[in-house]
Amino acid sequence: MKSSSFEIQRAPTPEKAVLVGHAGRDKAHIERTLDELALLTDTAGARVVDRLVQRQGRIDPATFLGKGKVADLKAVCEQRDADVAIFDDDLSPAQVRNLEKTLNVKVIDRSELILDIFARRARTRESRLQVELAQLEYTLPRLMGMWTHLERQAGGIGSRGPGETQLETDRRLVRDRIAKLKEALRAVERERETQRSKRRREFRVALVGYTNAGKSTLFNALSKSDAFVEDRLFATLDSTTRQMVSPERDRVLLTDTVGFIRKLPHHLVASFHSTLVEAIEADLQLHVTDAADPDFHRHLIAVDEVLDRILGDDRPARRMVFNKADQLTDEQILALRAEFPDAILVSARTGDGVEALRNELFRLSAERREQRAG
Repeated sequence: MKSSSFEIQRAPTPEKAVLVGHAGRDKAHIERTLDELALLTDTAGARVVDRLVQRQGRIDPATFLGKGKVADLKAVCEQRDADVAIFDDDLSPAQVRNLEKTLNVKVIDRSELILDIFARRARTRESRLQVELAQLEYTLPRLMGMWTHLERQAGGIGSRGPGETQLETDRRLVRDRIAKLKEALRAVERERETQRSKRRREFRVALVGYTNAGKSTLFNALSKSDAFVEDRLFATLDSTTRQMVSPERDRVLLTDTVGFIRKLPHHLVASFHSTLVEAIEADLQLHVTDAADPDFHRHLIAVDEVLDRILGDDRPARRMVFNKADQLTDEQILALRAEFPDAILVSARTGDGVEALRNELFRLSAERREQRAG
């Protein structure tokens, strides 16, 4: 019997990852921090097989972890047949090099993991440009560490070998590419500015918030559209705008923006500035938070820190929206209303509170129109 002219392509086996954290001053929250790192790892396509935490001691400048913990990590990686060790903090090139030499597995840090996720998720030309720019700006200061294998051991005459030449060549190429990417993004920004200038007569609302808070689901419920939704971190990187029209013909432009996260690499914040301008120039920001997440207070702080970096003190008006209220008990709802009396509680999944939020947005739109007319 003849064999088939095609073969079924098996999905690649996911890498097995060990997560690594250093509690430092965050001993009470280190497990939740690693839970989030596990979600990031899953989004990147790897499978978490174990985790290790150093709860005491200072960060070692050579290996990040103390010698004993490095030995423990090596044993865990061998026992679990791990492919990669993922650290929840940024590592220096020297730390990565020393750890990989000892562990015999790939070592990456949180920023590199997030950049990899963004690279996988980038769909439009703009987001691909933004991700490449962030990756190169992350890589540039690390090039020295990457080329140490070509350096001569002795100093003085004869020490200026191919390592230095290649390093300088690579630096120049990276800087040239960064300059081209920035110019391309400036051109995209000019196009966006033209689009925004046409919208400035409308009442503009931007959804901002922690990643996986249900922003896109709420966006779809409010705008009655079908933007992409997935129960993973950073399901979408590109801002999406839809028009909402009331029975009285009031119009609201609603924009869904990229989600934020703790320890978001500053290169990404800078690179995604043009996308986040939608949030900057909105008449109103709806800060969407997962009310059912026990860590939501820390999420609020993380989002505020990113917005502070982008906006400074020049912030538009803001309303708190607590999503996933259907997962709360009556006692939790009462406590939330006591702490955030002006907040709006909704469930984008069940639709509870969504129509009331829509009506509030139309009321604010009409109020602004009357103010302008007056």
